Amino acid sequence: MKQDVESVKRQPAASGRVSYGDPVILNDTTKRRVVFVPFYIPHSDRTELAGKITTYLKRPPPLEWSILEEKSLSLSGDATRKLLAALRTHLAVAKEQEDGSYLLIRVAEGTALIGEYDPAQVASALTKVLSQPDVVEHLRDTELSSELVGALRGAIKLNEMKSAVAQLRALLESGENGEEVYQRWCESHSWAFGNAYVVRDEVRNISAGDRLDILLPSVIAGYRDLVELKRPDMPVLKYDESHRNYYFAVEVSKAIGQCHRYLDILHEVAAKGLLDHPEIVAYHPRAIIVIGQSSDWDEEKLHALHGLNRRLSGITVMTYNHLLAQGERLIEMLAPKPEDTEQDMVCDEEDVPF
Repeated sequence: MKQDVESVKRQPAASGRVSYGDPVILNDTTKRRVVFVPFYIPHSDRTELAGKITTYLKRPPPLEWSILEEKSLSLSGDATRKLLAALRTHLAVAKEQEDGSYLLIRVAEGTALIGEYDPAQVASALTKVLSQPDVVEHLRDTELSSELVGALRGAIKLNEMKSAVAQLRALLESGENGEEVYQRWCESHSWAFGNAYVVRDEVRNISAGDRLDILLPSVIAGYRDLVELKRPDMPVLKYDESHRNYYFAVEVSKAIGQCHRYLDILHEVAAKGLLDHPEIVAYHPRAIIVIGQSSDWDEEKLHALHGLNRRLSGITVMTYNHLLAQGERLIEMLAPKPEDTEQDMVCDEEDVPF
């Protein structure tokens, strides 16, 4: 039977800076015991709950319990809240008998309670359900406030961008070099090329024998620029020992020549609108070449690429790592800033009550 009343003791630690509560035994076997100790860290405006999980080994008598320091884990206030939220969420899912996707909302007296969660995050989760045809049918006559619509749109876009950047990072770290893989990613996430581009054109054929990788309309002018994608395992720069300078590798030089040809054709056939697609106008277009990786480059090599790019006309060469960093920077600019920047206090060993 669940107890309605529970006694909780809170007392000062040896350092005098924090307090701690009664240890909670999480697991106890014949060989090992796992204990959680809650800590109360005072701040000017609140008291933060942190904690420490420690593993002990059982020794045969007359030895006492001995602590395994390498098995100790300190949890900040933020980490403790995340652990609590995760346990609540997955305990609720564990009550179900089938695998699948679940949306969990706590409800009391007919009202959804979202507690401390960001409304935008909740709205983002809800859209995955609201987009289903049978749900949309019931919501057709329902009016949504402009604030909720804005939160939905913002959260959806930001979460999509975060997922996309994580996917690109995973592809690069896994050693995936298939050009078609990155072609699909760039087509789906053209915003990564900068906030000057938000969408891409479905049209890719500019002449009978010329098919572009990606055609991007600029936000301000609406004119089209092009993107040429190469494999991420291709070299970008070579070093000339005799002249002590970097120069473009053969693969990049070929791509530059290819883009010059595309730019000439695109300007010629689409200066006043592409045939059968008058809405696509390319007036003195620019080109972006994405090739190779630069995660292990030093400052000198990065500086060299910048200098070589500055001397190109209408063409920019970038690596897939630059594209990744550009996407991360854009997310950083769009993400809401945390209100509380106070650093978490760390519990010293003297704060451990035993």
